[in-house]
Amino acid sequence: MRFAISIPQFVADGAFDPAAFRAYLTRAEALGFDGAWTQEQILGAAPVLGPVETLTYAAACTERLRLGCAVFVTPLHGPLHLAKSLATLDQLSRGRLEVGVGTGGRGRMFPAFGVDPDHLVGRFTEGLRLMKACWTEPRITFEGRFWQLRDAAMEPKPFQKPHPPVWFGANHPDALRRAVRHGDGFIGAGSTTTGRFAEQVQVVREALGEQGRDPAGFGIAKRVYVAVDDDTARGAREIGAALDRLYGRSGLAPVAVSGPPEACAEGLREVAAAGAETILLTPLFAEAAQMERLAAEVVPALS
Repeated sequence: MRFAISIPQFVADGAFDPAAFRAYLTRAEALGFDGAWTQEQILGAAPVLGPVETLTYAAACTERLRLGCAVFVTPLHGPLHLAKSLATLDQLSRGRLEVGVGTGGRGRMFPAFGVDPDHLVGRFTEGLRLMKACWTEPRITFEGRFWQLRDAAMEPKPFQKPHPPVWFGANHPDALRRAVRHGDGFIGAGSTTTGRFAEQVQVVREALGEQGRDPAGFGIAKRVYVAVDDDTARGAREIGAALDRLYGRSGLAPVAVSGPPEACAEGLREVAAAGAETILLTPLFAEAAQMERLAAEVVPALS
């Protein structure tokens, strides 16, 4: 079992504290977390820093932590620009990047990005193919529906060969099977309950068998929103309010793990039993204090 921690990126205008950010990441390394991850939210009332920029800053503050985003909604990006940014970040971090990708679902404002939602899956799959070509091929000739290149090049390639691990965020069974065809791992959403995640893991395992893939070479992870609080009711209220602000809707508190350390440990045991090999712990307030309590009082109970 591996544990990653979220990188603080919910920062109001003018409130970013560089020293506190560096201290948080330095401490995360010292506490032994395997990785540190961001998420992407381009539009929304919650003040969320961009993932590539945040990860680049984090790379300069750390030496060992794996650094990832769960997930880039790749149809909102031009694949050439995103491939270049991520290859650069992998070079700057000396090969510590993890790349999460997803379609984003149909609830997003795709027309604001010039994207036709009726061709979302095709655009997503083709864009990922093009990114991988940019990362692996010395000369790129690509004839797709949405993008075409002829005898182009992109250098430098990512530090990791053939490219950074690609994790799929997915929900529908078709998307889960697509993750097995094209990805290196599946990461369950923080907004998904543990029970739903267990069902998704079963679909992934069936697809691994159907496609003849070795399960040992395909990672399974889940983001878990968490609040350690000795007052059970207060912890539930605070994480629920934070989720309401993040997602712009209410009723998401049941997806989180909250309460005293022993209750949080039990909730995370259920996530592990559902199939998670890596758990991305995501506090949404008092992140530094929450990280300390997670490392001292919750994670040791799971070993």
